[in-house]
Amino acid sequence: MREGPTRRQVLGIGGALGVLAAGGLGAAAALARHPAATGAELRSAVPLPPPYRVPLPLPAVLAPVRRTGGTDRYELVQRPATAEILPGLRTPLWTYGGTFPGPTIESRRGRPVTVTHRNELPVPTVVHLHGGRTPAASDGYPTDLVLPRGGHAAPHPGHGGGHTMHDPRAVTTELTRDYTFPLDQRPTLLWYHDHRMDFTGPAVWRGLAGLHVVRDDAEEALGLPAGPRELPLMITDRAFAADGSFAYPSLDPALTARPGVEERYLGGVLGDTILVNGAPWPVHETDAARHRLRILNASNARHYLLEAVDDTTGRRLPLVQTGADQGLLAASVTHTRLPLAPAERYDVVVDLSGVRVGGLVRLVNRLGSGRTRDVMAFRVARRARDDSRVPAVLSTDLPDWRRADAVRVRDLAFRAGRMGEDQRHGWLIGGRPFDPARTDVTVRLGDVEVWRLIADVHHPVHLHLAGFRILSRGGGPPLPHDAGLKDTVSLRPGESAEIITRFDGYRGRYLFHCHNAEHEDMGMMANLEVV
Repeated sequence: MREGPTRRQVLGIGGALGVLAAGGLGAAAALARHPAATGAELRSAVPLPPPYRVPLPLPAVLAPVRRTGGTDRYELVQRPATAEILPGLRTPLWTYGGTFPGPTIESRRGRPVTVTHRNELPVPTVVHLHGGRTPAASDGYPTDLVLPRGGHAAPHPGHGGGHTMHDPRAVTTELTRDYTFPLDQRPTLLWYHDHRMDFTGPAVWRGLAGLHVVRDDAEEALGLPAGPRELPLMITDRAFAADGSFAYPSLDPALTARPGVEERYLGGVLGDTILVNGAPWPVHETDAARHRLRILNASNARHYLLEAVDDTTGRRLPLVQTGADQGLLAASVTHTRLPLAPAERYDVVVDLSGVRVGGLVRLVNRLGSGRTRDVMAFRVARRARDDSRVPAVLSTDLPDWRRADAVRVRDLAFRAGRMGEDQRHGWLIGGRPFDPARTDVTVRLGDVEVWRLIADVHHPVHLHLAGFRILSRGGGPPLPHDAGLKDTVSLRPGESAEIITRFDGYRGRYLFHCHNAEHEDMGMMANLEVV
């Protein structure tokens, strides 16, 4: 196999990647300074509604079916459903529990949760609790399938389509599977989603995603906005076909045989409609007070640069970051704009007390164009008492890993390439596409390591099991939004970053991968063995 694609093949992947191929490192540096979208946008075939007309929906909180032996037990059915997302149209969905997003699971730090998933969809599924500190058997490895009734685990077609892949370690079940999460981790916002090998992108696009919140007493004692002023915001983008269904450029719309997307979308699939909690450009009527926004970018490939703007005065409201992917910061960081890559989460406090009653605060995306500039809005309906605060010290339990603690340093490149017998376009880590039968990285339980990551285009790199700190970007210091403990780092075109972590969770087989869903479906995953 040759080492990489020709210039013509790379240009076919589109957008920023073509510029990289033509201009080399100079173009990469320019793109790093001026981030562009990686991917191509699907256009809806139906008229889109005006913004700020639909109320912001809040996902229902799932009740446990029982509490036994110190464990909270839940049940979720993965099943087809329909919903009116755009006015007057019905959209078929694949769902957890019949809704998009799926119901939110609320849990306590250190109290185990077991979720029994029942697969009533027409395809195999896998559930991954993103950001969970989870034993390997419940982490949602891409070949650990839950088969539909009467299903069978056939050899996988493979990324290139020219050979099959077999995973001798795969553990499959029929119809149901129990996932157990010890939740011995810092309080934070996690999310669960489908993680089936080669079909994660279209499955999540069809609706298989939901939130999971971990809480503890210390966080609740801080005085951050709570109750109705704590808002989960799952931001996604979608496009709609003429019949109201979600449009997606799958090579196999049945999602059973041939993985991948049409060539134009190899860089990633972008929708032209922004949904928050499943609603298009919603508005939330609320108090003139502080609000805690628990923000998740659950888009397949779209990046956001969020800004809160008071429509009356035009002023930008401070975005006071209190948490990252893996929980509270040591102290808050104030932003005027906050970048958000696929799979990243941020806790942000926004103070609406200075907005006039009747005023509108828009949450906008400065990386968007046209309709994708708008995200959602808050309409201030009333004055209200506000006893919340953002304390000077948020947490004292962040790890203090130092570079000198690392037992090794690894270099990992995330780049486009070709794979399979037919030399099909794909996305590679260290020059190789994902193979479930191969171990790529072996680490010892308890070891501290530094990983140096480098990208050709946008790659949000996600590490399963372990949270990490960002040590540097491009040889310089981390950026302000890099504070705290992360599990996903957003690499911009041509950018390098260093991360440090201790692998002190559990032994077993895990993953690290790009969380651009189309990239991971086309090979950009690697195996991590903790021994």
